[in-house]
Amino acid sequence: MTGTAVSRKEAYFPIESAASPKSIMKMGTWNVRMMYRIGKATVVAKEMRKYDINVLGIGECRWAGFGRIRLQTGETLLYSGRDDNAQLSGGAMLLSRKAASCLISWSLVNDRITMARFNSRYIRTNIVQVYAPINDTEKEAKDVFYEQVQKVLDKIPKHDIVILMGDWNAKVRDQQGGEEGVVGHHGLHGERSENGERIVELCASNNMAIATIVFPHKDIHNHTWVSPDAPTKH
Repeated sequence: MTGTAVSRKEAYFPIESAASPKSIMKMGTWNVRMMYRIGKATVVAKEMRKYDINVLGIGECRWAGFGRIRLQTGETLLYSGRDDNAQLSGGAMLLSRKAASCLISWSLVNDRITMARFNSRYIRTNIVQVYAPINDTEKEAKDVFYEQVQKVLDKIPKHDIVILMGDWNAKVRDQQGGEEGVVGHHGLHGERSENGERIVELCASNNMAIATIVFPHKDIHNHTWVSPDAPTKH
């Protein structure tokens, strides 16, 4: 691997190419639980290529520090961890060669928020990858996290496309009254968690839609987390 150390402020790079309106860029997000074991980044990159993903947001990377590296297989990894070298939380964004060639700038906000801006022929696209605190986290800590996300969104130019993705540790469930255009009708049944309420409020205040429940899917594809006891799924 080759590495580059940068400051927490936004870093800019020469634009090598731009995506066209007809080109397809696939994006996804994955909580890998940890990625500091030797060879784990290579395994993640292999899965990314398997599904032909161009931009993969990574949660719980658990790498300390921050920077940009290029894997031997050609993918570019933007990572942002804790400053105290503790291998906890941490976020990252893995880019294919195609996506990396369109990268304009990127900002490592903290160990839970990473942002990258990409060039295309007629409009810019901003991807914000997050790893949210769990639902049982103290209210003050969650307030700080959502305020930080809002500050990132406020800095994005109004005419840019914004994709906000990651591990929200939230249960949104189904649409409730007054949430048309924000929450779809195809969520799982059950109670909405506090984190679910928070992400709905965040999206509503920023004119965004929660895309994962806009279209119908089989329940097996709606479950993104399964507990060790197997029957518990969210």
